[in-house]
Amino acid sequence: MTAGLDRAAELIASADALLVCAGAGMGVDSGLPDFRGDEGFWRAYPPYARLGLRFTELADPEHFADDPELAWGFYGHRLELYRRTAPHPGFELLRKWGAAKPGGTHVFTSNVDGQFQRAGFTDVAEVHGSIHHLQCLAPCTGDIRPADDVRVDVDPETMRARPPLPACPHCGGPARPNILMFGDTGWLPERTERQLDALRDWRRANPDVAVVELGAGTAIPTVRRQAELASAANAALVRINPREPEVRHGRGVSLPLGALEALTSLDPLVSAHTS
Repeated sequence: MTAGLDRAAELIASADALLVCAGAGMGVDSGLPDFRGDEGFWRAYPPYARLGLRFTELADPEHFADDPELAWGFYGHRLELYRRTAPHPGFELLRKWGAAKPGGTHVFTSNVDGQFQRAGFTDVAEVHGSIHHLQCLAPCTGDIRPADDVRVDVDPETMRARPPLPACPHCGGPARPNILMFGDTGWLPERTERQLDALRDWRRANPDVAVVELGAGTAIPTVRRQAELASAANAALVRINPREPEVRHGRGVSLPLGALEALTSLDPLVSAHTS
């Protein structure tokens, strides 16, 4: 482990830019659930265990039309949870490392929680969208707007939302989060596409990149694939994952640790290699 940490710190310190690729495991040290498997999801949300409802069943856009109180109970609760949650200190360490590099930092994440923006990152590509933005369920227009003024009253016993529920300001119909859900044909991707375009432009301008991948599993491998694509293009990969840390190709280091523990352990080593 000591040798792995030192090699990872050397790769991070020697690069001209930092690409952070983050999955749900990044937020665990902030106290956020990662919904790993049905049991993990039900531990976080006991009312759904009593109903036998799985995460994949709830994260379905059809509920916003068929049972909006159920849909907004789930997403309204998550919206308030993410608003109340402070990013753990590891976010600031990543921001500090990137600020010292000429190419800076860019983030690619499957998380919809907005934790990176709350931690001060400005260049973030949210590949699955954001719970902090809304769109029309229909959709009647391509409008994607901030949810800053949205408050959803959720019954904690039933996890059902109480009316009034968020509505589209254009047609008055139901609104939904601008999140890519399972089996989702109505998601408006334009906001995310602009973010991904900016990431591609940044990568072209910064070929010497260290990739720090955190808490990204193989069940939905979007984040791991992005990190591995960068690694295949001659970027160095530091994979931080307590359960699935293996790096099978490219210049890579495996660290079988949680995000905060790994970042805290790396910080003095990165500073030493930088100086």
